[in-house]
Amino acid sequence: MRHGRTRPRSRHRPDRAAPAQRTRPGPRNRSPVLHPATARVPAHRRRHRRLGRPQPRAPLDGDWLVGTGVAVATYHTARAPAQAPARLAPDGTATVQSATSDMGPGTYTSMTQVAADALGLPVSRVRFQLGDSTMPPAPPHGGSMTMASVGSAVAGTCARLRQQAVRLAIEDPGSPLHGAAADDIVVENGRLHLHGDPGRGETYQQLLARTGRPHLEARGGYTPGQETERFSTHAYGAVFAQVAVDERLGLIRVRRVLGVYDAGRVINPKLAESQAIGGLVGGIGMALLEHTVTDPRDGRIVNANLADYLVPTNADVPDVAAV
Repeated sequence: MRHGRTRPRSRHRPDRAAPAQRTRPGPRNRSPVLHPATARVPAHRRRHRRLGRPQPRAPLDGDWLVGTGVAVATYHTARAPAQAPARLAPDGTATVQSATSDMGPGTYTSMTQVAADALGLPVSRVRFQLGDSTMPPAPPHGGSMTMASVGSAVAGTCARLRQQAVRLAIEDPGSPLHGAAADDIVVENGRLHLHGDPGRGETYQQLLARTGRPHLEARGGYTPGQETERFSTHAYGAVFAQVAVDERLGLIRVRRVLGVYDAGRVINPKLAESQAIGGLVGGIGMALLEHTVTDPRDGRIVNANLADYLVPTNADVPDVAAV
């Protein structure tokens, strides 16, 4: 073995970090929206289509500076216990009651729709009664919880009433549906029939007349569970506004407003759109017009009338849209 000097081992040097490679950005998160036809279009892209892309500096339109703003929205959807009994009359019409009220959002219409869908009846054959404290209890009409609370009670009670009619039919030897499985019975347009065999069936009227029942009735309600503590129950939205400011006079004019909302399941699109547009109009009033003036001497409200307390009029409301 030969002795002598050997070459020292090279010190270990950590590998140099590889240069970062440029990668194409992946698809952005898509926010759910209200209408199914536009459910795959992100809110910012829909805003670009309607209002145009924002500019680095406010462009001039004569003496007007024009700018675009955006705000995000979230609202915790509350719910509360409610009751809503339902009765099916011999003529095939249904009546549902609740002590809730309707101050404008369309509770009469939407609850009638829910009951008709659960009973398999046309809307014209369902009557929803409300506004009487002697009726079954309901939560206060506010906080965006009427549909989640009273609507759930109506849906559950009417579903039980439909099941009661189906059970009566399949247990009656005189019924065309006698002996059929309950899960195979479909109710459409007030008529019970076998799935896959529409000719085998009967109407609510025929069922009640043959069995001699004066009516069918179901009582029930809705009570929130622990789902609000386990899951997020929020509604979300994004609002875009195009505003012009007179560079000389300082006047403010809202030109266009667009609201994009994820409101969950919508029962009546027209009513939901009206509520969203109403919220946008109210926002214009809160930002630019509404102001309560109090007298510092006695605390009385000075402008406690619609002549002095300004709210938006048609002239103040621009091109407003909600989706």
